[in-house]
Amino acid sequence: MTANTLLQIVFFYGLLTALAVPVGSWLCWCFTNQKSVCQNESMNWKSYCISVIAFSSVCMTALTLLLKYQHYLPFNPQGFDGMTWALAFNTAASFVTNTNWQAYGGESSLSLFSQTAGLTVQNFVSAAVGLCVMAALIRGIKNHESGMIGNFWRDLNRVIICFLLPLSIVLSLLLNQQGVPQTITAYLNIQTYESAKDAKIPLGLVASQVAIKQLGTNGGGFYNANSAHPLENPTPISNLYELLAILLIPAACCFAFGAMIKDKRQGWALYGVMLLVSIFATVFTAYFEQNPQSKYFPSSINIQPSSESAGGNMEGKEVRFGIAASSLWAVATTAASNGSVNAMHDSFTPLGGLVPMVMMQLGEVIFGGVGSGLYGMLAFVLVTVFIAGLMVGRTPEYLGKKIEVFEMKMVSLIVLVPCILVLAGTALTIFCGLGSSSVSNPGPHGFSQILYAYSSMGNNNGSAFGGFSSGLPLHLWWGAITMILSRFLIIVPVLALAGNIGAKKITPPSAGTLPTHTVLFSFLLLGVILIVGALTFVPALVLGPVIEHLL
Repeated sequence: MTANTLLQIVFFYGLLTALAVPVGSWLCWCFTNQKSVCQNESMNWKSYCISVIAFSSVCMTALTLLLKYQHYLPFNPQGFDGMTWALAFNTAASFVTNTNWQAYGGESSLSLFSQTAGLTVQNFVSAAVGLCVMAALIRGIKNHESGMIGNFWRDLNRVIICFLLPLSIVLSLLLNQQGVPQTITAYLNIQTYESAKDAKIPLGLVASQVAIKQLGTNGGGFYNANSAHPLENPTPISNLYELLAILLIPAACCFAFGAMIKDKRQGWALYGVMLLVSIFATVFTAYFEQNPQSKYFPSSINIQPSSESAGGNMEGKEVRFGIAASSLWAVATTAASNGSVNAMHDSFTPLGGLVPMVMMQLGEVIFGGVGSGLYGMLAFVLVTVFIAGLMVGRTPEYLGKKIEVFEMKMVSLIVLVPCILVLAGTALTIFCGLGSSSVSNPGPHGFSQILYAYSSMGNNNGSAFGGFSSGLPLHLWWGAITMILSRFLIIVPVLALAGNIGAKKITPPSAGTLPTHTVLFSFLLLGVILIVGALTFVPALVLGPVIEHLL
């Protein structure tokens, strides 16, 4: 690995940490400040859950209709037709669940109205819903003898207006300064040097959509090539802005958690686990992309780094970013449930492509989505304290709350639902005989394409391996159902967990209490996360990227 690559990795994660601490304090203020124009009557977990599901259902219905009938709506200078029902429902499910899986090309399928009033709006509200559910769980952990976990409508209002909107405006201006378009001008026709025919340059309100797609860990691109497109991510500086935006709020959630429960050590412990895994995954990916097996390349291609060439595997990567920035992005986008790409993961080496897949399969808890990453991580924390309690013969506790049967049932759902959905979607594709027609490459690599796709949808990530025919009816309908179940079959037990824990008394710490802010506990938590992921997905990974590497 080159010194330049290591320097970029160290610089990026150092800058991320420096920015995440104050942003976490800002997020804490948004959820704890009592001033609000909305109603402030606190809800129990059932009322909060009904509000979340009702709001999301209305959003999904409205967006489906908008996409289906966009040809009747304004700001459609290209005259694009409406989507089919299957594609409209899949896209609506994708954006409402914060997955942003895209089975279409944005610049060739969607009007400006659909991109802005439809998708950009959902980028805000789906991210806000995740943050609201996170805040509800933190209140449940913090409160005692009260089943009240806050007011959803107040939380939604404050997190959008006071947090997501200001951050997005700042990032939009920074990206626009770097050359990302922000205009309602129709597509431009230009004559290229290569052809006498006119070529179209698609334009639109790109900077504003890119800003919230990254900050909200949404990931859906204005363009089909996503953040590899030169208009969506034109320079190394815009690449750094977007990379920081992907992980900024998920990282800040750890520090917001510590501030809200008034124990910042807990937030640092969780952040340390996330940071350690991310750094290791980035180094691992960069190493195998920088040092690919020579059998993948003709003898005439020199893959060794030199003063004239970075060497390594540059297939599917943008020259303006290179291997280091591409590897950083691949890990960040799959760690953070973002899903945007600045390089084609399908072109990574087998082991280089394995890492983004594993980052999703860990349950999107290594940073994870905004809000959803932290409440997923807290579920693993409860599993860890439960295991530790069994080891010493003591009733498990977390921050003074006893972890009993109901809590473990809810945690089991949170941890296992994504695993079941990923493996079921992969198995269904093979069982229905679509294994060969759904992929561009036969054999182990084709299996990796299928496994990656359902790892993405089943964990609300949205990134694609490439080479996967996501437009087939089975994948559109089953993919939409997978994304919906992965979102709401986790949100419901999280809110139930919040309400039940919030109603418990706080038990004062004693000599037998397991401290959950120590390095020892952090490594125990890390072991639990890795073991659950390994036991679930290692057999499938062996059939895909591991065999491809060994063949």
